[in-house]
Amino acid sequence: MSISLVLTISAHDRPGIMSRLSTTIADQNGNWQESRMARLAGQFVGIICIQSPAEKEASLRTSLEQLHDEGIHVHVLGQGELTDYPFTKHLRIDIFGNDRPGIVSQLTRTISDAGANIEELNTSIESAAMSGQPVFHACGTVCLPESSEDDVIISAIEALSDDLTIEIDAL
Repeated sequence: MSISLVLTISAHDRPGIMSRLSTTIADQNGNWQESRMARLAGQFVGIICIQSPAEKEASLRTSLEQLHDEGIHVHVLGQGELTDYPFTKHLRIDIFGNDRPGIVSQLTRTISDAGANIEELNTSIESAAMSGQPVFHACGTVCLPESSEDDVIISAIEALSDDLTIEIDAL
């Protein structure tokens, strides 16, 4: 039997972190399923989902914990309880607007209050094409229960501010 594990990783960025992680996982017969990684403020951060033989879980956890001695911090989350996930409608969001403190808080609260779940969200500050002013950009996937109307979430996000450019497409 195999199990799923989710790893969160952080380290001062440098060459070889991914190689060290993937070798440690492979040495314990783990199978790298999917991942998201980034360099943020000079730090390497990532999340990885792996499959592991259940009988190798303890030794895999020990091997990953030993990476701490090399400055690679790994937190292992066990397989979550499988429950019905009612969020079956997926919307792709792409939002641009003037940057301001609290914009991520406002956006995520609005999505949650509309009954949606954020499945993936990437945010950044970019330079506006003509002025070079900082512009907030958020893109990702929002999920709704099948019974929900897309217009509810669209209207809620649009009501945040009249300076936002919002594109929402069904997936």
